[in-house]
Amino acid sequence: MALVACIQLNGSSDVARNLARTEALVRQAARAGAVLVATPEATTFLGPHEQKIALAEPVDGPTHRRLAALAAELGIHLLVGSVAERHPDPEQARARSFNTSLLFGPAGELLASYRKIHLFDVDLASQGGVRFAESDRTAAGEEIVVAETPLGRMGLSVCFDLRFPELYARQVEKGATILAIPSAFTERTGRDHWHVLLRARAIEAQCYLLAPAQWGPHDDGGLRRSYGHALIVDPWGTVLAECGDGEGYCLAELDPAKVAQVRAAIPMQANRRLACPPGTAPCPPGTPR
Repeated sequence: MALVACIQLNGSSDVARNLARTEALVRQAARAGAVLVATPEATTFLGPHEQKIALAEPVDGPTHRRLAALAAELGIHLLVGSVAERHPDPEQARARSFNTSLLFGPAGELLASYRKIHLFDVDLASQGGVRFAESDRTAAGEEIVVAETPLGRMGLSVCFDLRFPELYARQVEKGATILAIPSAFTERTGRDHWHVLLRARAIEAQCYLLAPAQWGPHDDGGLRRSYGHALIVDPWGTVLAECGDGEGYCLAELDPAKVAQVRAAIPMQANRRLACPPGTAPCPPGTPR
């Protein structure tokens, strides 16, 4: 068993401020004993799209190397929930960046990166929410990513991915026992959907779930106010730890044996009868594809 932490930030367009707050909270969580710390979506920048694209860096850019150095300094696994990754195509890079998670190991090595697949295109204005088209300035990823950690295999995703359970089914097929869903969930949808969806994903996948979050108003022209409530859920769907209002972090202990226990009690993979996604393995014998 080991302690993990989810960070809650109030991100802004001030990269220096965001990094300072992130580093301070990650250090606090590590001092409290966390061996794996996860930060929210848009860790390094949460502001106007045009500015985000101008500031976007490659995965090995200086801002990301600074976070890698933090992981090495503390000797922890650090999941940077998401950053603006510069598009490798120079023509595309003028218009779009990727929304990318970075997982660093305790030596500061990049273990995995994941480009957000499902982009946040919604119109909630009639319900007191926002009208937002992430796809206008963000390129969608295509690869499902599951990374090895000492606590188990971790499926990487970002925020709006949460609404697509088929992604997590595929991650479980690839051996995931932990799901990471760093987010900047809007306040309007968060009140009604955040806890319900996160607990459902943990129960369906029979995985631990880490959901670091953004909280509060952001300086992006009044477009966004984030719900917060960063939390950690166990494979039974029990919320183990949760942040309140403001910046901070929550801590919980992960026990890999708990995943095996829940899966043995309710053997969902062995009982699956509907089609498995093409090209995935393992799949129970006789399951239609």
